[in-house]
Parts: sequence; structure tokens; C-alpha cells
Amino acid sequence: MNSGSVKKSVTIDADLEKVWTKISKITKLDWLNGQKSTKYLSEKKSGVGSKRLISFEDGSDVEEHIVGWKPKEYFSYIAISGLPLNAYHATISVQKSNKNTKVTWESYFASDNTKKEFDEFIEFLSNFYAQSLKNLKSELS
Repeated sequence: MNSGSVKKSVTIDADLEKVWTKISKITKLDWLNGQKSTKYLSEKKSGVGSKRLISFEDGSDVEEHIVGWKPKEYFSYIAISGLPLNAYHATISVQKSNKNTKVTWESYFASDNTKKEFDEFIEFLSNFYAQSLKNLKSELS
């Protein structure tokens, strides 16, 4: 079993309230790299217990469930299906930094794929986070 983590951050020239409002709309993911559409899989639309299905331009779908939520601080989610992993837990957090807001996206995951496949996935995920955060910054700055 391979396990790893990815952590990327970006500082956005916007106040925390504006950034949180954008990222906490869990099905409004126009900033997410390669995202085609996202829909709710639950009646609950925010907070712990919310569920979403993200469809990507490459034809893949990822189902995620929100498992942690503290307004204006962070939310955490797990991937239920759609990733080449046995386990995936991620947190997106916001932190005030002077007149800016720092957004950090961090995940922990495990897989029984080969070491080569796992390393390739880590590289893919790292690039995906970096590009998505760059998109978010462009939209909010």
C-alpha cells in the first residue's frame, strides 16, 4: 500500500469573506481545472453531510462527501468513487493574511497501485491543485 499527500497554497488579493463565499459553494466549481459540471447528490447543500458529483472534461466522475465544515475557516471532504485510490481525504482552508487571504488545499491518500502509477498520480494531483488555485486567484483578484 502506498500513501502520500499533496499540499498547495495561494495568496489571493481579496478579503476572506469573498474567498470563503466562492469556495464554500461546493457545486459552483468554475475555477476547478477541467471541471465540466458539478451537481448535488444530497438535499443538504453545505456543511457536513453534503454530497456532490464532479464531472470532468476527460469523462471521469468523482463523488465526494463533505465530512468537516467550519465556516470561514475550512471544509474537508472524502472521495467515495472516481479516483484511482483506496482512500482520499482533503481539506481546503482559508486564512486571513494582512489584506489578503491564503487558501491551502491539502490531501492525504492511499492506494494499492504500483509505485510508478502512484507517483504519476501524485504529480497529476499536485499540478491539478496548483492550476485550480491559480484559476481561483484569477477569478477573485
